[in-house]
Amino acid sequence: MAEAPAAPKSSIKATHHLASGALSGLTSAVCLQPLDLLKTRLQQGYNVGRKRHRLGPVVRQVIRDDGVTGLWRGTVPTVARNVPGVALYFYMLSAIRHELTLVPFFARTTASNEGKRSALAQLSSSGNLVAGAVARTSVGFVLNPITVIKARFESNAYSQYRSLIGGFRHLLAADGVRGLFQGFTATAVRDAPYAGLYVVFYEKGKELASKALSMRPEMSVPNAALHSGSAVSASVLATILTSPADCVKTRMQVAPAENPTIMRAIRHIYTDLGLVGFFAGSSLRISRKAASSAIAWTVYEGLLLMFRARDKTITTTAVQ
Repeated sequence: MAEAPAAPKSSIKATHHLASGALSGLTSAVCLQPLDLLKTRLQQGYNVGRKRHRLGPVVRQVIRDDGVTGLWRGTVPTVARNVPGVALYFYMLSAIRHELTLVPFFARTTASNEGKRSALAQLSSSGNLVAGAVARTSVGFVLNPITVIKARFESNAYSQYRSLIGGFRHLLAADGVRGLFQGFTATAVRDAPYAGLYVVFYEKGKELASKALSMRPEMSVPNAALHSGSAVSASVLATILTSPADCVKTRMQVAPAENPTIMRAIRHIYTDLGLVGFFAGSSLRISRKAASSAIAWTVYEGLLLMFRARDKTITTTAVQ
């Protein structure tokens, strides 16, 4: 029986992963909140007449009701979720990937050129699938209460929500502790395959791009371009495949009384909007996810590479 390979020693500290993830989460949350809000309004079946599933009327309705700043309603809970959420996700993803390198089935030999462009442990596609799904689902469970508050802030059905604390109080008073985890099943059904597929597509994109660039040494492509391009491509593919689950999740969190189960939410979506309802807000979600992924992974991997280079310089100087 083949022995498991020794896990490569990482020079990147846990604080580096947490700090890089937190900064990337903050940046994407503030910049892209309007897309999140409009996606939520479209998925809940925002009432703007017969055109309720079209973007233009929804944008005009939001601005008419709340002004331009209304597009950033829900930013506080988004930041409260994304900053610790993205930091924990990236940290857990890195830790899980590092441990999976001990398992021969998941481990993969890294091409030297690719290793220079990435600060992450390299795995097979199955390893990336497992690591992404487990990390995202675990963090999603911990942060589900904030996700529920975020969805309600973005919905027009909870205009009484004025603060994060007030939202929690109202949620607990109306639905109890169980309400804090409303929609988690649907969230997990969406997040596990999304995160797993995303990491697979992202790493495969970097691998293919690195191989292509290695054959064209005269081309100088920055790491940021490689990471952001791979992130956008992976996000688009994974988002399209998981859009129906995202619509179900939103219905369950915004209107839990009418949608207590996944099957009930599915029936209501189909009754309200037909099959197209399962892809309501998909263009916004794709745009948001693509932009968020490009920002998050470029900032995250860029900072990790910077930390690694800095630590290497410090170590070399100390030895000399």
